[in-house]
Amino acid sequence: MQPGTDQWGQPQPQAAPQPQYGQPPQQLIIGQPQAAQPVVGMGVPGMGAPATSATTALVLSILSIFCGGICFAIPGLIIANQALAITDQYPGHPDAGSAKAAKIISWIVIGLTLVVVLLYLVMGVALVASGNV
Repeated sequence: MQPGTDQWGQPQPQAAPQPQYGQPPQQLIIGQPQAAQPVVGMGVPGMGAPATSATTALVLSILSIFCGGICFAIPGLIIANQALAITDQYPGHPDAGSAKAAKIISWIVIGLTLVVVLLYLVMGVALVASGNV
């Protein structure tokens, strides 16, 4: 049997050398190197895109479609406008699409709510005018 082999003649793995006090540890590279991943705001070191509440606005807008109506659409619109004010300052901001979608959905829900309210008012006036009340 040769030194550094097991009983079947296979080489035994060697332990990484331990660093001496005051020396940095040796880097052990296993596998293939990975390419660097792009980061938002890569052009300026230390500068990333600021956080917005676009996701909150989008959630409120979508909730307003199903259960909140204008009560969720107006806060969603306000938060979306605040998020758009931030994303307009940073071209390519990742939250820009969510903020725009939240604004559009909120305006649609507000418009539909106003149409329904006007429809009920017209029906009420017509009912009163017909004298069937």
